[in-house]
Amino acid sequence: MEEAQRTRILEAMAEMAIDLGAGAVTVSHVVARAGVSRRTFYELFPDREACLLATFDLGVERARARVEPAYAAEPRWRDGIRGALAAFLRFLEDEPALGRLCVVHSLGGGAEVLSRRAEVLGRVSEAVDRGRSEGTAGREPPALIAEGVVGAVMSVIYGHLQGHDDPNPTHPEEQPLIELFGVLMNMILLPYLGPSAARRELSRPVPKEQAGADSERAGNDGASGDPHIRLTYRTARVLTAIAEYPGASNREVANHADIVDQGQISKLLGRLLRLGLIANTGEQASRGAPNAWRLTELGERVEGRAAARSEGD
Repeated sequence: MEEAQRTRILEAMAEMAIDLGAGAVTVSHVVARAGVSRRTFYELFPDREACLLATFDLGVERARARVEPAYAAEPRWRDGIRGALAAFLRFLEDEPALGRLCVVHSLGGGAEVLSRRAEVLGRVSEAVDRGRSEGTAGREPPALIAEGVVGAVMSVIYGHLQGHDDPNPTHPEEQPLIELFGVLMNMILLPYLGPSAARRELSRPVPKEQAGADSERAGNDGASGDPHIRLTYRTARVLTAIAEYPGASNREVANHADIVDQGQISKLLGRLLRLGLIANTGEQASRGAPNAWRLTELGERVEGRAAARSEGD
């Protein structure tokens, strides 16, 4: 129960950082969003900054669980970087609150958070710097180039995620993050493999998601045959909203789940649809009609288990 409450608090911190910015989030905001008492908060964290640091670490841990296997699965540096970058962009899409906290809102944290962020980016730069071993004769950029490459890539992703704060769905930055893949790979390869190899990345297909990544997020629980699907607190609220208001549209689900950002509700619903937890019964309706969401049988089982755990907390 303690671990479940801790995770709920961390995910609430990430969500509130989106709404207010990390520097403006207070303990009161977090406990209200997480549905726990202040006493519970202080039993788990000495202060707000420690909670923010733990939230950043949770985001890094979940990203690493997807990025490192994708990188290690390829014998060549270039292919490893391709797999790792695709995995990271998919993580940002699947876990928008934690992803945005790591990339965007951690910059509003205190000295410890900023130090941890620099440490993580340093490890990423070390992986990128291995590209010097694949360069052609006479092309060996200095080690410092890797830091510049990582900084440039993160800057592009940062700008894209900042654009998601615009509720206008026609905003150019509202395109899926994975569509940045070719441009970002072009930026990474240019100083190491030259313009020809970098240019080819603009038209190469994005690596497919590894089967192992799917099983990590939805592995079989054995006897029941149901998947173990790790739900964030926000995603669980979306399932509950659909359970209580079957046939609800995107906007209605967002209202009942207390989600203001319409872009985020679209992403959450898309993820639940891919996982087979919800179905859109409005798909055959007339053109322009709103979506109408209902839980699938699997979704009902998962939502029931999530509700039972919440009551137990």
